[in-house]
Amino acid sequence: MKKELLIYLVLIFLGNFSFSQKYSIARQWNEVLLQSIRNDLARPTVHARNLFHISAAMYDAWAVFDTDAKPYFLNQSNHDYFIPYTKTDFNGSLDQNRKKAISYAAYRLLIHRYEISPGFRKSKKVIDSLFEKLGYDKEFKSIDYKKGNAAALGNYIAKHVINHTWNDGANEKYFYTNLFYQPKNDPLILKNPGIKGLNDPNRWQPLAFEKFIDQSGNELAGSVPEFLGPEWGSVKPFSINQKNLKIKTREGYDYPIYFDPGPPPQFLNSENNINNQYVWNHCLVSIWGSHMDPNDGVLWDISPSKIGDLNFENINFDIEGLKKVYKHIEGGDTSKGHELNPHTNKPYEKQVVPRGDYTRVIAEFWADGPDSETPPGHWFTILNYVSYHNKFQRKFEGQGEIVDPLEWDIKAYFLLGGTMHDAAIAAWGLKGYYDYIRPISALRYMAQNGQSSNTDLPNYTPIGIKLIKGYIESIKKGDTLAGKNEENKGKIKVYSWQGHQNIKDPKNDYAGVGWILAENWFPYQRPTFVTPNFSGYVSGHSTYSRAAAELMTLLTGDEFFPGGMGEFIAKKNEFLVFEKGPTQDIKIQWATYRDASNQCSLSRIWGGIHPPVDDLPGRVIGEKIGINAYSFGKKYF
Repeated sequence: MKKELLIYLVLIFLGNFSFSQKYSIARQWNEVLLQSIRNDLARPTVHARNLFHISAAMYDAWAVFDTDAKPYFLNQSNHDYFIPYTKTDFNGSLDQNRKKAISYAAYRLLIHRYEISPGFRKSKKVIDSLFEKLGYDKEFKSIDYKKGNAAALGNYIAKHVINHTWNDGANEKYFYTNLFYQPKNDPLILKNPGIKGLNDPNRWQPLAFEKFIDQSGNELAGSVPEFLGPEWGSVKPFSINQKNLKIKTREGYDYPIYFDPGPPPQFLNSENNINNQYVWNHCLVSIWGSHMDPNDGVLWDISPSKIGDLNFENINFDIEGLKKVYKHIEGGDTSKGHELNPHTNKPYEKQVVPRGDYTRVIAEFWADGPDSETPPGHWFTILNYVSYHNKFQRKFEGQGEIVDPLEWDIKAYFLLGGTMHDAAIAAWGLKGYYDYIRPISALRYMAQNGQSSNTDLPNYTPIGIKLIKGYIESIKKGDTLAGKNEENKGKIKVYSWQGHQNIKDPKNDYAGVGWILAENWFPYQRPTFVTPNFSGYVSGHSTYSRAAAELMTLLTGDEFFPGGMGEFIAKKNEFLVFEKGPTQDIKIQWATYRDASNQCSLSRIWGGIHPPVDDLPGRVIGEKIGINAYSFGKKYF
């Protein structure tokens, strides 16, 4: 990939994009939308919905002027809401009318959806800037499109999309607040060691911060963020078939869920001993925390020749099934890589780097840190990179004639938006109903109970953590962690990332890996964030990413990135946010869209956010959603 393309990709992923006449009007408004997301709270469900509705509104504004395409909203009945449209002759040229209708629809929806955003002042400057640059009048609010004004058509579409989606189950009218969900557990007070208030070790536990800053860098009032979107399964989907719907009832309330994979591993087995499935999954997270040291001497070839092309079809979600995907101790997955780049017919060039640099970089890259566009928006940046790559031809399914940039962008955004919307509904419906625990609570709780491996040790209990030599052990007399008065003797220690107490200056320090008290274990995340404020099962990142990867594979007609590889460069000692690193430039690379998706999923384990059992069902569900959404959406063309 040429240097200028690498620089371009970095700019796109980091959001430093300025308007350009080289890009279609749809692309320009999509960039405004992505910037509005970055200025808002980190609400992946809300942003998936906004990405879809704004993309679909732009699609309708385009489709009105196309002889073959069928609108999605206009003259269609979506979830019992019909938006009438009368065929009209518009004044002016076809291209100018399309551009105007698209812009007015996008402008009105963006203002409406982001006016309650904490960063709306910044967002409105960007929104207004593009609108004014195009020469349009913000004060023109007529919806009487029958007079032949395409601006009125854009206003009309936006007004009815707002009305249509006001009662779609998202509870937008009350700022997306929860109507009935209540957490089962009391908050975990993060400034204290250990764990208290965990009434049910199968359920999500809120976290109590001294200062909470979400993934978009917003400091939120209150120190205990509530569960984001536990009732999102009630939102009306784009393409999900109702045959995949179940209504589950918990504590007197109904939870609509799609693609139900069944419950995650529960804490106790049928004999009231600790469940090996539960232990294996959550302990793997702390073990992978030991991979975050760039100076441990472990080197990996992270090129597509060694990483990628994973097949996880027909895999069960038990330990034996998960072992076919995840390397328990070494880290990473069982993929074999790609022998050749099919676009060049040459082997991929090796890239041998410290494992601890690779793991830390992908944990932060895919986490969508400060100034984030959240996972659904992140995949729009990847789509934009692909769509404007100099080795990419805009052919639907890789066949037929090359289409112009506007047609490609309009249709691609519509399809990806619908896909991300469905992924949010499916993943968060399951998150709300199963309400599953996160690793920080599960690991601390198991360790606090004791250990269940050795009946001869005084800290034995059938509901304790399993010991793994070199990674999870009991503290014995004389241990450096035993304390001055042996007060920690008998407690559990883990060999993992050592946490923020070892980082005084993020520009010059990194925590490294070593033995720590399990009661102090932290995921590899910022101290003001720690873990997302919603339950783990199933992984939203995995669901979004696999759905997007499937969609892009079908849309482009090629499972590979343009030229056979996508790439992002994390610069030495510049990229990492809360500790120093990486120790050298790290190029994270993907041969295929699925490879990128799988890397995203693994990054959440290294980041301490998800065990494998959160991840893999999300990938399986995402694959179904991506395929379904593409098949459903392309019928409109």
